[in-house]
Amino acid sequence: MKAFYKKKNYFMKHWPLYSMILPGVLYFVIFKYIPLAGSIIAFQDYNVFKGITGSAFVGFKHFLTLFTYPEFTQVFGNTLLISLYKLVLGFPAPIILALLLNEVRKMAFKRTVQTVLYLPHFLSWVIVGGLVINLLSPSTGIINEIIRVFGGKEIFFMQEPSYFRSIVVGSGIWKDVGWNTIIYMAALAGINPQLYEAAEVDGAGKLRQVWNITLPSMLPTIMILLLLQIGNILDLGFEQIYMLLNPLVRETGEVIDTYIYRVGLVGGQFSYTTAIGIFKSVIGLVLIVGANQLSKKTTGSSIY
Repeated sequence: MKAFYKKKNYFMKHWPLYSMILPGVLYFVIFKYIPLAGSIIAFQDYNVFKGITGSAFVGFKHFLTLFTYPEFTQVFGNTLLISLYKLVLGFPAPIILALLLNEVRKMAFKRTVQTVLYLPHFLSWVIVGGLVINLLSPSTGIINEIIRVFGGKEIFFMQEPSYFRSIVVGSGIWKDVGWNTIIYMAALAGINPQLYEAAEVDGAGKLRQVWNITLPSMLPTIMILLLLQIGNILDLGFEQIYMLLNPLVRETGEVIDTYIYRVGLVGGQFSYTTAIGIFKSVIGLVLIVGANQLSKKTTGSSIY
């Protein structure tokens, strides 16, 4: 009884703090945890009119379909390839940008550059997608205008499957690189300036200081963000792909998110696409647990 009153007094004392975190907790409970109960339809032939309780249980039927259906194999391959491109090319981009901005000494110029780089993050993919399509237009796009100036022939970028993945990765980097830099700039601000002063006394140049001081100091932040990105490696973002995708590039551009929309919501195959969602979640869980253990053993940094 005494312990109960002790806990009650503790919560009463810190109620402002708990009232601040309550909306976040409610968000995850309502929109993340409660919907997990609906995952049972992956093991049913779900019928909207019969509901979960009235639909027939079919076991792993939809999972077997998932692994034997050629279209899903292609979609999964597209998702994995684009995710790897984003990881290899997109993840280092804000780190490099933060290192470059950290060397700028004129604060007015530095703030101006940061503001310009942050702005695309606040634009929706409807706007960014329209900009990309207009820039790459074969008739009025500035890219093809430059190609024609140098005597080349216009390229139908948005209709060529071989260009689609590069366009997706490039536009994603352009939109979010400035925003992602904020975290790394905060990590750089926490480095003790005396370390650089001591390095200069020892004769270390800028590159040596970056390699021996800056990057090791940023390593915990880099590893945590890398682990989070690995855990979400199959989540490419529906909006970007949907805005840029068209029937001519579907063979190389359709990913799991757009496939779920097309087959599940539009086609009405709710059980099949729920099975895909569970499969994607399991892959993400395995990757983040494995990467976390590897990071803990090699660098000492982990998310849990």
